[in-house]
Amino acid sequence: MNIKIENIFPCLQWLKGYQYSHFTSDLIAAVIVTIMLIPQSLAYALLAGAPPQLGLYASILPLMVYAIFGTSRTLSVGPVAIASLMTAAAIQNLGIENEIDYINAAIMLAFLSGMFLVLMGFLKLGFLANFLSHPVVSGFITASGIIIGLSQFRHILGIQASGDNVLELVETIMLNIQSANTTTMMLGIPVLLFLFWSRSGLIRLLNYFSAPQKIIKLLPKVAPVLVVILTCTLAYQFNLEASGLAIVGEIPRGLPSLALPVFSNGNWIDFILPAIFISIIGYVESVSIGRTLGAKKRQKIDSNQELIGLGTANIASAYSGGIPVTGGIGRSIVNYNSGAETPLAGFMTAIGIALAAMTLTGLLSYLPTATLAATIIVAVSNLIDFSILKKTWNYSRSDFIAVLLTIVITLLSGVEIGVLSGVAISIFLHLYKTTKPHIAEVGQIAGTEHYRNINRHKVITYPEILTLRVDESLYFPNASYLEDQILQRIAEREELKHIVLMCPAINEIDISALEVLESINQYLIELDIGFHFSEVKGPVMDHLKKSDFLEHLNGKIFLSQHQAIEGILHSNYQNAKEKPGF
Repeated sequence: MNIKIENIFPCLQWLKGYQYSHFTSDLIAAVIVTIMLIPQSLAYALLAGAPPQLGLYASILPLMVYAIFGTSRTLSVGPVAIASLMTAAAIQNLGIENEIDYINAAIMLAFLSGMFLVLMGFLKLGFLANFLSHPVVSGFITASGIIIGLSQFRHILGIQASGDNVLELVETIMLNIQSANTTTMMLGIPVLLFLFWSRSGLIRLLNYFSAPQKIIKLLPKVAPVLVVILTCTLAYQFNLEASGLAIVGEIPRGLPSLALPVFSNGNWIDFILPAIFISIIGYVESVSIGRTLGAKKRQKIDSNQELIGLGTANIASAYSGGIPVTGGIGRSIVNYNSGAETPLAGFMTAIGIALAAMTLTGLLSYLPTATLAATIIVAVSNLIDFSILKKTWNYSRSDFIAVLLTIVITLLSGVEIGVLSGVAISIFLHLYKTTKPHIAEVGQIAGTEHYRNINRHKVITYPEILTLRVDESLYFPNASYLEDQILQRIAEREELKHIVLMCPAINEIDISALEVLESINQYLIELDIGFHFSEVKGPVMDHLKKSDFLEHLNGKIFLSQHQAIEGILHSNYQNAKEKPGF
């Protein structure tokens, strides 16, 4: 019974061995992440096109819920750039402009995303995320990072600009750049440069002056908070709003009211597909981060339980009036590096955000949107990784083409089309690779019982015997390819008397492939060529025995490839009438 309860509430697993030293580490990590998350929460709400308080609300209850249902001990959940951008794109595509309707739409996306994730978790469908290949996801995230960064330059320049893709953004920025606000630029550009410099230059400066290591590690992380305090002060003291500087404005003080989104107008159906996209991308990103950080501490995460953890976090975000959430790369790494031992760090971070929502909203109302834009640009710059192009070019040209197509399509068509293309490209790439499995002709390495590819090793072969090793399961997309390969080799070798199919990598033969094998067998009977199998796995053999294929097989099945060659060389099978055996 305890095992079942712990499966439902993974927090019980780490609470059992919780120690005071863990609490200290979690508290320190929580303080650092809270300081980092306050400006990020406001910034990502801005990116989603929602009022800033929705970002704060999405950083309170969701963190608490994930600490209960999530399995990663260091993943930090909250608003993130990609999900916020996808939220904005989904709502804008439906033409929603009224602020109340916009807020309800953002909350609805969080709720539907959460419900979809929880449903997938209960159905144990975590494996479906594997259909999005990692290179394709990297390409999508890189392109999205570029779109996000470019979209925020309007706030740095103080101009009006819009668009869902790079072409539209560049066009509108160029059309309006002449109306750039000097005050906004004089504040936004230095803030942007400082934040970029703080990531490396500040560390070198602190090392130069031999600052304590704790200060060196902490100060770059709190740099966004420093610019928030400074720019809020400047905006208030010099009344920069009167000079055209856009500020966040009044933020409601206090904690959010708890209520579900309104479904009465029926528009929620239009949000199902965008919610699914947000869920899938968020889940893939979160699981990737969780596995990476968990591996460093030899901790394993449960992919299906993560669906439930992230799903309930999104439902909690909707219930508390927040935007869609998922695991953030930057804050999770900070959480890990700051010494977080358990999800209690996230729970305490939520308390810190709640205190900020109750006490700091008055000060944050003077926060320039240019500061938030600079924070977003610097944060998403970590998402842009063109090295994946070089890596895939060197390793796999098909993966390179998939990544390049995903980047180009996302940049030119926007994130929603980018997600669709990413899914389609991933599935097509998988199908393409399996339709043409690697089939190697093998021969015997002299003095051994090992058989290897004739193109890679010096091996012994026999003109009357052809051995083909199939390095993939046989099913409907690739069975015909195997048939073509066999027929081609028969046409090239008139002396051929025996064909051996070496099967150590074949884990399954579906009914379509079985029919192809039967067709090949019948053709070989007519040519008086033996058709043999070696190293067939037990489960595959069990399925073959359920059919009548073995009864009509024009050859035998051997336990090993070496036995097959020895048996063919020393026996005459042409007139053999015994049934094939295993």
